[in-house]
Amino acid sequence: MTTLIAGLVIFLGIHSISIVAEDFRNRMAAKSELGWKGFYAVISALGLYLIISGYAQARLEPTWIYISPVWTRHLAALLLLPTFILLLATYFPGRISGWIGHPMLVAVKLWALSHLLVNGAVADLLLFGSFLVWAVADRISMKRRQPRTVPALPKSAINDVIVVIGGLAMYVVFALWLHQILIGIKPFG
Repeated sequence: MTTLIAGLVIFLGIHSISIVAEDFRNRMAAKSELGWKGFYAVISALGLYLIISGYAQARLEPTWIYISPVWTRHLAALLLLPTFILLLATYFPGRISGWIGHPMLVAVKLWALSHLLVNGAVADLLLFGSFLVWAVADRISMKRRQPRTVPALPKSAINDVIVVIGGLAMYVVFALWLHQILIGIKPFG
């Protein structure tokens, strides 16, 4: 469990720099945008590696807090449906991204909430709960921060078509095959 917690602190910590120390982040990026992005990427990768390793270890001997009823699986699947669409909407701006405002954060919230509905072990609560709390805090903090541009394609109406079709395709592929390959759990069946 220590590895999971360390990974969450490192990963969400570096992703929280703009929340708690935006001036520091801006100074570092002003000195060397590439250097800051490289540092950010290395720290993020380390945190992600520790999260994956720690979560895998914790799943071997779970401590259960709650067991979800079967119907929550259907609700989780429904909540996850827009997640991939919103993820893509971050990089393919159109009406969807304009309407949502911060599609990546909404995608993280939906992903975390849907997984909390169906996973009741301590490691699950730590992992998904931490991401949910972080996404809420980041969204709140964006109201006082200077917006930064996210690398994306030019805004276009066709992007909404790409986002919906691509997001649904990603959802199907991940739900039917990739989730089991990468996570070891088959969501359906």
